[in-house]
Amino acid sequence: MHIPDGFVSVPVAGATSLASVVALFIAVKRSQTAFGIRRAPILGLTTAFIFAAQMINFPVAGGTSGHLLGGTLAAIILGSPWAGMLCIATVLIIQAVLFADGGITALGANILNMAVIGVWTGWILTQTLQKLLGGSQKRLPLVGGIAAAFSVVAAAIACAIELALSGTAPATVVLPTMTGVHILIGIGEGLITGGVLSYLATTRPDLLPGEEQKFQGWLVPIVSIFLIAGVLSLFASAWPDGLEKVAETVGFINLAEVVRVNVPTPFADYGIAGLGQIGTSIAGLLGSGLCFGVAFGIAKVVKTHNV
Repeated sequence: MHIPDGFVSVPVAGATSLASVVALFIAVKRSQTAFGIRRAPILGLTTAFIFAAQMINFPVAGGTSGHLLGGTLAAIILGSPWAGMLCIATVLIIQAVLFADGGITALGANILNMAVIGVWTGWILTQTLQKLLGGSQKRLPLVGGIAAAFSVVAAAIACAIELALSGTAPATVVLPTMTGVHILIGIGEGLITGGVLSYLATTRPDLLPGEEQKFQGWLVPIVSIFLIAGVLSLFASAWPDGLEKVAETVGFINLAEVVRVNVPTPFADYGIAGLGQIGTSIAGLLGSGLCFGVAFGIAKVVKTHNV
């Protein structure tokens, strides 16, 4: 759902950028009371995992693929939608600048859709469903999976509204089309989110929030991230993702070529020229490592300097 350059108008890009900057400023302020050096590794590992997982597009119906957005998963693991926002925003910024995934001019819209709307929709639904179902941690994978599915649809609706306001496509066409395809992608998001939460609850409860949460080791999380970024990413579906498929169907896909802001990077499209699949693995590992380092640094700076 990464909007490329050219899909949104200048006014929409400006408005969403301003909204995203304000939202992230608030997120930094609010995260200082809940996050810091003790949980910095968890923020770093979560951010690295989301980056790696987003490299893997899974096929859905009609020759379309989707990938994990991860906003709900990040908020649940970190125990805070504010920290979840910082996690997803970090991933999106690194993807846009170093991997040419998502437009530079559309970065504000992408952050608003996935790091703000996606995270908060998933968080609010998770908290609501948990209360309705009695708050048992055993139900968290089911609750988180349902919330994650709806968060994808909410982000897709926001994206469709931005496209309509930009004059890219009529609302009567792009809104139902984006919603329909992302319902299917949301099912995949829900299954992945529920599966990850089930695994963590069974094997690594220290990576989930709780009164006695203490980070207990690096080996398993790091190996998992490296396997996803360096190996599983090679098997990602080559089908266009939900937004790209909609753009092809509705007829505005060429707008991405009319307006393109190029940032010189050897890792465009998650690869390195001339290295084939090895380049994809290297790019995935480097991106995951960078996401970890940036997020870890953010957690330490936010707490140390009491931003």
